[in-house]
Amino acid sequence: MTPADKYRGAVVEDLQLAPAFCLPENAPTTAALEAAYEREFDYLPVLNDKRKPIGYLDVSGLKQKFEAGSAKEDDPVRKHTTLFPPFNPPSSPSSSTTVRPSSHRYQVIHPLTPLSDLEGFLQRQEGHFALVTDRERKWVLGVATGGDLETFVKRRGAIYAKPAREEVSHPS
Repeated sequence: MTPADKYRGAVVEDLQLAPAFCLPENAPTTAALEAAYEREFDYLPVLNDKRKPIGYLDVSGLKQKFEAGSAKEDDPVRKHTTLFPPFNPPSSPSSSTTVRPSSHRYQVIHPLTPLSDLEGFLQRQEGHFALVTDRERKWVLGVATGGDLETFVKRRGAIYAKPAREEVSHPS
């Protein structure tokens, strides 16, 4: 079954995602952890002072840093943010803790993006997540994960499942 068959023309807005909760880059890390746990989010989009997405905060990674003593309560979120490419500044002593994996390519995922395209993006990104933005990338609307796709297929499959073929006997 191809991704197009699996999703039957559905788009990202069909996932009915919860609205995104975004953090300003200068928010304290304690506020980020509290917000993530209250909402049960694994990743939080991080915005610059112009409200543009610059990266994301990996909540479990931040928790591990706290446990290891390498993160402090009053650290700004940006210190522990994984930045998207072009937002990663040149190396400097103050940005040495900022993470930028080379595998992260920026691709616009918006409400009308086919779910088959979202699945391909998530597979290329090793299944983490995708920020859903408007087409112009001005607003972060939601965060989509592989789990959202699985839930959609299960839910939609239950509604639109093809009935089993029944044997029909014809009187002779």
